[in-house]
Amino acid sequence: MSKVDFTSANGQYAATFGDRANLGIPPSKKLIVVTCMDARLNPSDFLGLKDGEAHVIRNAGGLAKDALRSIIISQRLLGTKDIAVIHHTNCGMLTFTDSTLRSKVTEAHSGDARVSEAVKSFEFGAFSELDKSVKDDVSYLKENPLVLKEGNISGWVYEVETGKIREVV
Repeated sequence: MSKVDFTSANGQYAATFGDRANLGIPPSKKLIVVTCMDARLNPSDFLGLKDGEAHVIRNAGGLAKDALRSIIISQRLLGTKDIAVIHHTNCGMLTFTDSTLRSKVTEAHSGDARVSEAVKSFEFGAFSELDKSVKDDVSYLKENPLVLKEGNISGWVYEVETGKIREVV
């Protein structure tokens, strides 16, 4: 996408911006959604969320560990309580292991000792069982002393084949 495409799309968006400038900084539903960065997912659409209602934190795999910093800020400074962890079917994180990706990065930078050392113990967070990954992330958040306990922490799977979600935990 070119700079011109961004400018044109933004012009169309800004033309119908309405009163969004009046939305409060804290999310009105006091909700955090942790989900994958996969371009096929649009959590606002499949959860029926409107602007200003939730913080949506996205990363590869929708991993809670990677989202922790944002969760702490959201809860402690912006009043969110509930957390929904949403992984999805046909996720790229199911297609590799950390060791294979480490090897791929090392091979791409053959002879660069800094890259080899940096990637040696790097955790990419690949997983082999979808429901287990959701349960592990929910457990991680429930057990983490930095996450507030006042809200509900739930785990879900979004099905890219149907657009439906199902609760796992």
